[in-house]
Amino acid sequence: MGRIENAKTLYEQAVFHGTEDALDQADLALDSLEADLMLARGRVTHARFLAGEGPGDVTAFERAVDLYNALGDVRGEAESLFWIGIFHQVVGQEDDVARPFFERARDLATEVGDRETLAYTLRHLAFASKGTPAARELLEESTRLRRELGFLPGVAANLLGLAYVARDEGRPGDAAELVAEAREAAEQSGADRVLKWVDDFESS
Repeated sequence: MGRIENAKTLYEQAVFHGTEDALDQADLALDSLEADLMLARGRVTHARFLAGEGPGDVTAFERAVDLYNALGDVRGEAESLFWIGIFHQVVGQEDDVARPFFERARDLATEVGDRETLAYTLRHLAFASKGTPAARELLEESTRLRRELGFLPGVAANLLGLAYVARDEGRPGDAAELVAEAREAAEQSGADRVLKWVDDFESS
């Protein structure tokens, strides 16, 4: 509510006191709030898609990108671009469409030192590069960043991804070690969904 209250105060300053630029400042505060809202709304819509509750929608993320860009909020723009990539990759099943959004998100996240968004982006660039030597390198770098951040469920998920890569490359011994490490990390962090993915891997 801070930015809404701030916009109200700025409105009063403009109307009652004639404060110069008060309304411009109010617009910026509300644009920032709207950008955050659109990003959050888009994530919820995506979660509903994953739960089978809706078709998925990219418009909230696109609006967030426009707003963050206009505000000069590079971190917010990077995260929103990543989510546009996720929409095209996961909902649209179009890696080639998703890739430019992931690449731009990677560049911006690197620019501002946003390691969390960078780690997510590298993971999904790896998926878009499946079957190429780059896939393993991208996933390994994402895993390194997630370890630094202490994001253990994400580490577990990435290790499982690396196990799939190892199996596809004909390295069953490495795959077994990676999936065992993934299980341990998932158990330590209570990542029950990742544990299910581990079970699926071992039974496949």
